[in-house]
Amino acid sequence: MYIEKVKKFTKREMEVLTLIGEGFSTKRIAQELFISINTVETHRRHLLEKMEAKNSVELIRLVTRAMWLNAS
Repeated sequence: MYIEKVKKFTKREMEVLTLIGEGFSTKRIAQELFISINTVETHRRHLLEKMEAKNSVELIRLVTRAMWLNAS
C-alpha cells in the first residue's frame, strides 16, 4: 500500500513534499529550505519514483489518499 511508501520518505523529502503541496515552485522551495534547485529536483524525482507518480499533481493525490486511508 502507498502508506508504506510514504513512511519511507526522509525528513527532507517530507519538507519538499509539503512545499510542493502548497504550490511552491522549485526555485521557491530551494530558497525556503536553503538548498540548491538541483537538490530540490533530486528530492522531487525521488518522491515521484517512490510513489510511482507521473507528476507532482499525481504525487500529492497519492500521498493524500494514503494518509486519508491510514487515518480511517
